[in-house]
Amino acid sequence: MKHRLILDDAQIGRSLTRMSHEILERNKGTDDIVLLGIKTRGEFLAERIQKKINQIEGVTVPSGTIDISNYRDDKKEAGDTKGAVETDCDLNNRHVVLVDDVLYTGRTIRAAMDAILNTVRPAKISLAVLIDRGHRELPIRADYVGKNIPTSKEESIEVKLYEVDGESIVTISED
Repeated sequence: MKHRLILDDAQIGRSLTRMSHEILERNKGTDDIVLLGIKTRGEFLAERIQKKINQIEGVTVPSGTIDISNYRDDKKEAGDTKGAVETDCDLNNRHVVLVDDVLYTGRTIRAAMDAILNTVRPAKISLAVLIDRGHRELPIRADYVGKNIPTSKEESIEVKLYEVDGESIVTISED
């Protein structure tokens, strides 16, 4: 299988810096923002965005993680839906920014929104993704995108991050 490099570590960093500035600009600062990273790689991207916002504004915005595994529509039986969202702050009436690595069909994001709305009522939910590859099956779009990479359904996007994989790169390959 042939892998082609799309983003290296420096390019990922620049994309996250730009996305952080966009989040701050559209929100007019850090007020009421909460970053929620979708496990697994989304949580580390959320932490990186949190650090970049801190470098830019000198403010640490709250963050947390969300585990959508029991909210997926491709599972036969639903598991325990308690504790899907882990954060140190109340999400009610806050601007929740969901963070994920790749946006594809939109089903992961739908599951994340279900998990959030099952327990709280945020003022707003927006979406930040490192890669948007197209092929949506649901009417979901990202508000903040690191890179748009139009793909065929036969191609795969792989995001590797130091925190999980020991290196930070994005590659595309033919299945």
